[in-house]
Amino acid sequence: MPGFRERLRDLPMFPDGLPEGQISDPHAAPPTPHDLFTAWFDDAVAVGAHAPHAMTLSTAGSGAVVDARTVLLTDLDAGGWWFAGHATSPKGRHLAENPQAALTFLWREVGRQVRVAGTVSSHPDVGVEDFRRRSDASRATGLVDHQSEVLDDLAEHREAWAEALQEVRADPRRVPSTWTAWRLSPSSVEFWQTGAGTGQTRLRYRRGTGPTAWTTELLWP
Repeated sequence: MPGFRERLRDLPMFPDGLPEGQISDPHAAPPTPHDLFTAWFDDAVAVGAHAPHAMTLSTAGSGAVVDARTVLLTDLDAGGWWFAGHATSPKGRHLAENPQAALTFLWREVGRQVRVAGTVSSHPDVGVEDFRRRSDASRATGLVDHQSEVLDDLAEHREAWAEALQEVRADPRRVPSTWTAWRLSPSSVEFWQTGAGTGQTRLRYRRGTGPTAWTTELLWP
């Protein structure tokens, strides 16, 4: 049986038949990274990419220990990329100590990756509406809370979750006091793409001097 290294090398990374890369001239790129992200997101949805709104959130608290987890994008506006959760969770504590973070999207089906880095701000009022729009099951999970705490018995969680499900169904407007929404306002956004016969291409947006000004530049792969 081949070793683990050999097994990894034999795994395909991207599907065959990817289109040629669309990034070539940074001066012809959309004026903001939000515009290009939306176009790429729509492309990923169109080809049936699995969970295209899933992203890796990387944070580091005051101790500079980096952590990462997968969360869901909840919105995108001119101010930045949005996600939500408990302010008391590990990511919430990290962001309270150090509001710098990074997001990574990988859309394998179209051979693309997007990296977003910047400053995160908390918006509990937006979090209230986010929580109320969630499914009963998601709201029950949020109501249980205790995220990342040690669990002695899985049955204890199942019982707490079932009770929380009854509570959110009885009171659909109930929201945990620690629930919030965060917005990452980007200082840089990088778009990476691979395509048939073109190799890898990287385009980076860097925030300029004005509030809506962006500088675009190609990067060596």
